[in-house]
Amino acid sequence: MRRIGPLVLLVILLFLTHYLGGQSPAPTAATRAGYVGDKACQPCHKVQSESYVHTAHHLTSALANAGSILGTFGAQENTLRTTNAALHFEMEAKDGAYFETAIAGFPYMSVRTERIDVVVGSGHRAQTYLYWRGDQLFELPVSYWLEGSRGWVNSPGYRDGVANFGRTIPPRCLECHASFIDATGPGTFDNHYDRTSLVPGVSCETCHGPGQEHITAHASGSHPKAGPAVLNPARFSRDRQIDLCALCHNGIERQQSGPAFSYLPGQPLSSYLQPNPMDDTTRPDVHGNQVGLLKRSRCFLSSATMTCSTCHKVHAPERDAASYSGRCLQCHQVTACGMFKTMGKEIARNCIDCHMPLLTTSAILATRGEETIGTKIRTHWIKVYPKPVE
Repeated sequence: MRRIGPLVLLVILLFLTHYLGGQSPAPTAATRAGYVGDKACQPCHKVQSESYVHTAHHLTSALANAGSILGTFGAQENTLRTTNAALHFEMEAKDGAYFETAIAGFPYMSVRTERIDVVVGSGHRAQTYLYWRGDQLFELPVSYWLEGSRGWVNSPGYRDGVANFGRTIPPRCLECHASFIDATGPGTFDNHYDRTSLVPGVSCETCHGPGQEHITAHASGSHPKAGPAVLNPARFSRDRQIDLCALCHNGIERQQSGPAFSYLPGQPLSSYLQPNPMDDTTRPDVHGNQVGLLKRSRCFLSSATMTCSTCHKVHAPERDAASYSGRCLQCHQVTACGMFKTMGKEIARNCIDCHMPLLTTSAILATRGEETIGTKIRTHWIKVYPKPVE
């Protein structure tokens, strides 16, 4: 048998590496030694830090506790009935911990109980919950829906009437709902982790990069401009600013070219994620695709400087939608609006609900009994919409 040539061997190794989950090794706690956490930023950036902790980015995930879980655990409000008369779920708080239990059979018997370990969602619309099974992370079958005061519902992706606890949480999901976790599995979609490495929420260093060298230089007493600076997205080119937001706000259908948590702000996102195929459809979904929709807007196409931060201040909680109208009126005249003749100057109070309406997403659907529950997300495709908008 002939020897395998070096080039053939290299091709085989590259193929296997890609097949097993990526073209480069996943980041580990050791390779992220330069990351120091939000508390290290607070002494010098107190104003930004005190405001940022109230943002949806910071609150997008948390360890489960009384302060992070919004679900009701009272005796009258802790049950989710299903279309299966022999199955219901009960949520329970006990000794400072929180649990979901599937109860089935006649007479009733406990089928399975799992502890709520991680909360996902800022609490504006809904929260879903994750649990650890050894070093694996899974979604729990019951979520809490705040929008419309619906309460407990079947988690998105779970079918009503079934006691299923097996929906895995891959690294790419966590990348947009956490700052870091050490993925120990060999594949891109594996859900094996070092559970102690989880850094919940979106932290300062997610956008500004590792801060250790910056902090060390300033602590030494050297002139502020003498030491290395952290990355400042405001100084990136427009494309790189947009890329940073598009990491999580340009759809969930993008294929990875590298492992989760390996993207560094300021680098081209195209080297990490493939284009979103949904951008080519006639009506892309509003969930997680804000950047793709914004890029279709005439406002964006007509401007050389417009970015997400033109309207959004990432260090502060979001304002009510109508208050963003002031940004529109920096470029547009109220009298140019087609509704000015009937509404007059009053129209200036709210450009947003007409030109960036709330649309129902098909990407996040939950159920409760026979009811299908969707959520409305504000589209970022800025244009003239017919009335009423579906």
